[in-house]
Amino acid sequence: MTDNLQENNGLRPTRAGFVALIGAPNAGKSTLMNAMVGHKVSIVTPKVQTTRSRVRGIAMHDKTQIIFVDTPGIFTPKRRLDRAMVSAAWQGAEDGDVLLLLHDCARKKIDADTLSIIETLKKSGARASLILNKTDLTQAEHYLSRTRELSELYDFEKIFMISAETGEGVEDVKNWLAEQMPQSPYLFDPDDLSDLPMRLMAAEIMREKLFLNLHQELPYQMTVECESWEERTDGSAEIKLVIFVAREGHRGIVLGKGGQTIKRIGQAARRELEEIFDQRIHLISFVKHKKDWMDDKDRYRDWDLDFNA
Repeated sequence: MTDNLQENNGLRPTRAGFVALIGAPNAGKSTLMNAMVGHKVSIVTPKVQTTRSRVRGIAMHDKTQIIFVDTPGIFTPKRRLDRAMVSAAWQGAEDGDVLLLLHDCARKKIDADTLSIIETLKKSGARASLILNKTDLTQAEHYLSRTRELSELYDFEKIFMISAETGEGVEDVKNWLAEQMPQSPYLFDPDDLSDLPMRLMAAEIMREKLFLNLHQELPYQMTVECESWEERTDGSAEIKLVIFVAREGHRGIVLGKGGQTIKRIGQAARRELEEIFDQRIHLISFVKHKKDWMDDKDRYRDWDLDFNA
């Protein structure tokens, strides 16, 4: 099928390649990838460290296929899961044809995580381009000054100033990336938006809603898995999700009084899943206590993370 897609009767050949997005937590990597793809393929929350594994979003630009690899934010790891996430981020950086470092230019100063990333890039000799994101949240004088500061620290191949949230400057980045992709047959079907399985997408959307509706550290102490997905004869789908919490006391917080909290969160997840999958969804959620879920090797494998990182 893919070869047939490349038959273009002697016209300009197709291109395809990978773009790795790295940066400190909450720099806007997922928001940018969703904007590039034109569809939500990675969850987004105001909380840091939302992305746990490498998520690929597939964007088409004329006859060029750009595969974006959204990596977890790079930070100083403290737990096994943290170490695995940071390891996955650097592995994703190594796998890209183009490496983009995203920086939240609305910060008052350059954060320690970004400085650490730049030091690692310098030591590795890797070539990277810089994207100053969130220009809509600060003044031009501020982000131009930040551009000069970062340019003194590292010789970036290219520098862009954008707002992934509003879309300002995103098309310029996409045009440039398309020119950088090597000649190649398409690596995915052009109609695909992501390589994320539907079951995992359902679990991720629920996890996003939990992040948005629960406070402080609780979201980091839980995970979501799709237990089953059943297509019904009327064209709808029944999805059963299990929310695992690390402490027994967290079950009550997630459920809420009379189950009202999980009901509200589940309704928000169901509405978004219906929009994504364009079908009616019956969403059933369970909350279970599993103390050691962060030390389950099988779970790390499902997330494409190295348990021993």
